[in-house]
Amino acid sequence: MYADGGGLYLQVGAAGAKSWILRYQLAGRRRDMGLGSAELFTLAETREKAIEARRLIAIGIDPIEARRIERNKGKIAAAAAITFQECAARYIAAHRAGWRSPKSLNAWEATLGTYVYPTFGDVPVQAVDTGLVTKAIEPIWPVIPETAGRVRGRIESILDYASVNGWRQGENPARWRGHLEKLLPRKSSVRPVEHHPALPYGEIAEFMIELRRREGIAARAFEFLILTAARTGEVIGARWSEIDHAAKLWTIPGERMKGRREHRVPLSNAALAILDAMTEIRQGDFVFPGGNANRPLSNMSLLMTLRRMGHPDLTAHGFRSTFRDWCAERTNFPAEVAEMALAHTVGDKVEAAYRRGDLFEKRRDLAEAWARFCEGATQGVVVPLHSVAKIG
Repeated sequence: MYADGGGLYLQVGAAGAKSWILRYQLAGRRRDMGLGSAELFTLAETREKAIEARRLIAIGIDPIEARRIERNKGKIAAAAAITFQECAARYIAAHRAGWRSPKSLNAWEATLGTYVYPTFGDVPVQAVDTGLVTKAIEPIWPVIPETAGRVRGRIESILDYASVNGWRQGENPARWRGHLEKLLPRKSSVRPVEHHPALPYGEIAEFMIELRRREGIAARAFEFLILTAARTGEVIGARWSEIDHAAKLWTIPGERMKGRREHRVPLSNAALAILDAMTEIRQGDFVFPGGNANRPLSNMSLLMTLRRMGHPDLTAHGFRSTFRDWCAERTNFPAEVAEMALAHTVGDKVEAAYRRGDLFEKRRDLAEAWARFCEGATQGVVVPLHSVAKIG
């Protein structure tokens, strides 16, 4: 290092790089302040910088801290140009790879576009406060509380993302606990949660007779859904690589499950019969292909099957409730067996930690009992293979 006087030095690195350093002491602490590259700043320019720094030191201000504060002010000023909508777009782009399906992306964009952007989409993300958040969600809170709750959570996530990136400071005005819970009623007190309409289990055998008479892949997928008590997305996304016919097993990978955990499904003989029929027309990776062999059935295909059967009041998801009601009221299987069949979390964390298995063999017995109950008077009904080949 080469001294210029007054604590100013020219520092020469091992590789020959040259830079200016101001060495000073403040409150008993020695500090070195970088003043830039010697290739960019002349000695005269650097001496001016050193003089300004010494003036701050003379009045007890640390010039390094003063410079940091100025830089932060610049970041905040830059953040003022980032609107909430722009921040939301960046958040979605950063997280979309982790979402299970395009529906998540569509849901985020649709709810934000409908309920949030009209209120404060063009407001700087730094300026979003409690008043703006409540202005957006308060009108829909008593009308569609479940949607309103999701919107609030999405706003909170976006504002947290902005804080981490240095685009805003302070508390998150969309936080529920200890904040908005003081301003808005709990969703459960606004309106009871609406459950998916379910078919009474006493009518399932008659329903299955009608379903098995219908042609098309959608009808077979629906039948498979009922027999396995699986969710719509799990069934229409099923691939042949997930099926172990010899072991009578369907293994759904964690990335396709709601709980993000692998789920093993025991296959009853009735469910295997559906797979046998689908094997004869196999065209690609999907067990239940859509119009294009390389794509699965649409979510709407099962709903449309219900409508064509004259059941517009039911949903495919509701048949999981049908299965659960039957388990509780017509069988002696333990509740945890039924819950695991539905891929629900069983018990508290302590109980779950000690129950390492998934009660698979008991669930296999349950699956066969459910299939027999669903068959009821349907024994002997044969589904022609030619009917399977038609897209439902």
